[in-house]
Amino acid sequence: MATTLPASKVIYNLGPLSRIPAGEGRTFQVEDTPIAVFHTRSGNIFATQAFCPHKGGPLSDGIVGSHKVICPLHAYKFDLETGEQVGNACEKLKTYPITLNEAGNLLLTLI
Repeated sequence: MATTLPASKVIYNLGPLSRIPAGEGRTFQVEDTPIAVFHTRSGNIFATQAFCPHKGGPLSDGIVGSHKVICPLHAYKFDLETGEQVGNACEKLKTYPITLNEAGNLLLTLI
C-alpha cells in the first residue's frame, strides 16, 4: 500500500518487521525498484539498493553485522546507514529512509 505525500514522497508499507529475522536482510520490489531491507541484531533497520554496484551481488543475501553488510559475491563491505564503501573502491550504495509504525510495520519512503 502506498501513501502519497507532498514533494513527490511516497511511503510504502512493506509489512511486519517480524518477516526479517535479526541479522538478516530481504529484498522487496517497490514499483520498479528492488530494495534490500536489513534488520540488525541490535534491532536497527536499514534500506539500500538491492544489488552491489561492483558485480551485482544480492546484498540481502550478504552477512549483516555492526551496521554493515558484506556482499556475498566479492566480500565488499558497505555501511548500511550511509551507503559508504568500507575498505574498497566501489561506488556508494543508495540508501532509503525506513521506519517502523506503531503496528511494527516497515514504512519505506521513496523520494
